[in-house]
Amino acid sequence: MNVLWIINIILLAILLGMGANELYLRIMAKRSAKTITEDEFKEGMRKAQIIDVREKDSFDGGHILGARNMPYTTLKTTMNSIRKDQPVYLYDQKKSLSIRAANQLRKQGYKNVYILKGGYEGWTGKTKKKNS
Repeated sequence: MNVLWIINIILLAILLGMGANELYLRIMAKRSAKTITEDEFKEGMRKAQIIDVREKDSFDGGHILGARNMPYTTLKTTMNSIRKDQPVYLYDQKKSLSIRAANQLRKQGYKNVYILKGGYEGWTGKTKKKNS
């Protein structure tokens, strides 16, 4: 086997792995939360708990007005401060962390969990930045 074949096989394996991960995230998203548009998010955000699951430095660099920061890495320990009787609106930069967070919440009995389609990256509404 020459080197070119080996490189092609490795690249194919990487692509298959990336595709499998994307499929896994899509399935997990459908099971754990409803993905909503920015307009739907804005419409319901006054009655919901808005949670930014990005790390603190990203949150401080800019976040949706009214959101609270609960980094995904600490969600297991801070989850008890999220109310189960109110809708939970999650977002991150795009939406992969939100999907994982929604899955954790679903496992703990949360029912009304929503993910912002496009994440913070696609948000055009009001934002806030921390002054340093």
